[in-house]
Formats: sequence, C-alpha cells, structure tokens
Amino acid sequence: MDMADGLRYFGALALVLALVGVAGLAMRRYGLPGLGGGAGRRLAVVETAMLGKNHRLFIVRCDGQEHVLVTAPQGASVIANLPSKTAGRAP
Repeated sequence: MDMADGLRYFGALALVLALVGVAGLAMRRYGLPGLGGGAGRRLAVVETAMLGKNHRLFIVRCDGQEHVLVTAPQGASVIANLPSKTAGRAP
C-alpha cells in the first residue's frame, strides 16, 4: 500500500462520516414519521426548574393543555392544568 492508497482510504472514510453527519442533522431538523422528533408530537416538556435537592417542577404541554407537575422521591403530583398559550397557533 503506497501513500496514494492511504490517502484515498482516509478520504473515503471522511466522506462517509460527513454524509452520515448530514443525514443525522437532516433527520433531527425535519424528522421522519415513526422515529420521534417530528412535528406531530403530542407531548413536550416546556420548562423545568429545580425546587430543592430532590424536587423538580415541570411544565408539560399535551393536547393543547399545559400541566404543572412537581416530582419528588415519593412520586409526582399535578399542581395545575391550564390551556396552552400556543393552542390556537400553527406550529
């Protein structure tokens, strides 16, 4: 194997890795049906905040509603259910 073959192999490897990276970015941006990450998702975590060492507050959007949840080592509690601010807007 001479230097030209080695450069060709590494060039082909770099090209394949670049194509895989571009495909990954395209899938993340546009999504594919059935793989998650697409525009048809029903559940989204809007925001989180730490309340203490073991307690966390979540705002979760599902089907046009926003739910405020608090989690602790003992479990989770729903604090409030509100209409979503983006329920009437197109995504």
